[in-house]
Amino acid sequence: MTPFGERLRTLVDQRGALCAGIDPHASLLADWGLSDDVGGLERFALAAVEGLAPHVSCIKPQSAFFERHGSRGIAVLERVIAESRSAGALVILDVKRGDIGSTSQAYADAYLDPASPLAADAITASPYLGFGSLQPMIDTAERHGAGIFVLALTSNKEGPEVQHARSGGGTVAGVVLDHLRTLNAGVSPLGSYGAVVGATIGESEEDFAINGPILVPGYGAQGGTDDDLDRLFGGSGGNLVIPSSSRGLLAAGPEPAALADAVRRIQQS
Repeated sequence: MTPFGERLRTLVDQRGALCAGIDPHASLLADWGLSDDVGGLERFALAAVEGLAPHVSCIKPQSAFFERHGSRGIAVLERVIAESRSAGALVILDVKRGDIGSTSQAYADAYLDPASPLAADAITASPYLGFGSLQPMIDTAERHGAGIFVLALTSNKEGPEVQHARSGGGTVAGVVLDHLRTLNAGVSPLGSYGAVVGATIGESEEDFAINGPILVPGYGAQGGTDDDLDRLFGGSGGNLVIPSSSRGLLAAGPEPAALADAVRRIQQS
């Protein structure tokens, strides 16, 4: 299969860089006039796919909001993945998994092996058991042409106590970025191993030039702006910045046409 980075680069050139998150919060279901049960979840998620997936390069479903509805919620997630891909979008499954050994491999098999009904084009992963703990996921992604977005600098207030800690002369986040830079070295047009960097982290002196994609949650309703993207990444050559908006887009629902209009407004701004 064509590597994820190459597929992403091609699709962004066609559709733009915006990633649309599908996060079925109970409050959003209520805002759409839907019940907080699997029936409401299904109507919400599939309307979001209909309105968003044909118009953006990436769809990012947050797995936890489907998992909380049990096996029937997972079945809805499987449909979201399949229908988003049928509409031409790449799917980044937001699972933030991180474990060791055979458990890490099991996560990789669940989310990155095309034989699984939950297989996505890429996943989010946590490196904070040591970057080497992600090796089963990296090997599986390499085998199947998938991608991984690794948490580097997140915008939650607890993040700095780990991410800003010093390790080997730099920060822990810097070590994560160095590993990604190594994985993507020499790859053209774009590596398949990306970083997750929050749009609202404030100032940063990290080197974000990793020759790979940077997924930037928090864009839009959570406060991230185009100025933030320019400030953080404007001088980082060889990257592809993917701003991700969830609530800002989903607030336009429940009509799929209104969701599509919200995408167009952002893309034209």
